[in-house]
Amino acid sequence: MPQKQFDLIVFDWDGTLMDSTAHITRSIQAACRDLGLPVPTDEAASYVIGLGLRDALESAVPTLDPDDYPQLVERYRVHYLTGDPTIELFAGAREMLERLRGAGFQLAVATGKSRVGLDRALKAVGVGPLFDITRCADETFSKPHPQMLHEVIDGVGSTVERTVMIGDTTHDLQMALNAGTASIAVTYGAHPEAPLLELAPRFCAHSVAELGDWLATHA
Repeated sequence: MPQKQFDLIVFDWDGTLMDSTAHITRSIQAACRDLGLPVPTDEAASYVIGLGLRDALESAVPTLDPDDYPQLVERYRVHYLTGDPTIELFAGAREMLERLRGAGFQLAVATGKSRVGLDRALKAVGVGPLFDITRCADETFSKPHPQMLHEVIDGVGSTVERTVMIGDTTHDLQMALNAGTASIAVTYGAHPEAPLLELAPRFCAHSVAELGDWLATHA
């Protein structure tokens, strides 16, 4: 059996493991509509997925008055939580995580979600015990700053050389570059393939099955 390249596999959450991209996009748009703010296009709203909530909303609505930010957050959370219980992992994601765990990899999540939001999602889909560590945007710097990834690596005693970051956005892959780790792109989430490839991922997966197969033979 070939020697493993990596000890630690770090996953983004929304759009990489959880099928939530469309729901987040619609929730941002609905929140803007509620407050009479300019409604971002699907492309603009999905582009900010992966960032911390404040950074995401400020980027999606660049004309946002800082005084309106708390109201926009409140409306976004109302719309997001309305559909949150119906969101599921991508088909095959749970089985992939279980196989990786069984193969001896350390697993982690680095996400733009809040701690409350991630813990709620992990509990809902029942995969929390599969991860050694998780890190959220309200606990550290938002992506693409490397601090979140460095904290995950330090938390499990790994190294940048033995870590790979997997994500569906340029924010994920840029964080990996900034942190000095390898990355893998997935194209079934928020960002299209072309800008992901510009950030030189080791592999670009078009489905969870393709991602799992690559990790099984190359990671």
